[in-house]
Amino acid sequence: MKIVTRYKSFKLAHNESLLDGLLRTGHQIEYQCRNGYCGACRCKLISGKVSYPTPPLAFVSDNEVLACCCKPESTLELDVERVATEQKTEQTA
Repeated sequence: MKIVTRYKSFKLAHNESLLDGLLRTGHQIEYQCRNGYCGACRCKLISGKVSYPTPPLAFVSDNEVLACCCKPESTLELDVERVATEQKTEQTA
C-alpha cells in the first residue's frame, strides 16, 4: 500500500505495520504499546481509508489513525512530523 506524507512517499512492505513503515522511512512518530491501547501513535489522516482488525481501545476520531494497529485499505495521505535528516538539513541551512 502506498503512504504519502509531506516529506516522503513510500510503500509498506508485506505484513509491515503503518507504524513500522513510518519509522523505517525516518518519520518522527511517538509510540508505546503497539496495540491500540495508548493512542500515542495517533496521526492525522488527510485522505484514504483504514480498517482495524481488532477495534482499538484508544479513541480515534474520523480524521485520525492509530499507526500501530490500523490496516490501510487505500493509498493514505498523512500529516506526520518531518523526517529527522530533513529537519537537520533545514536547521543547518
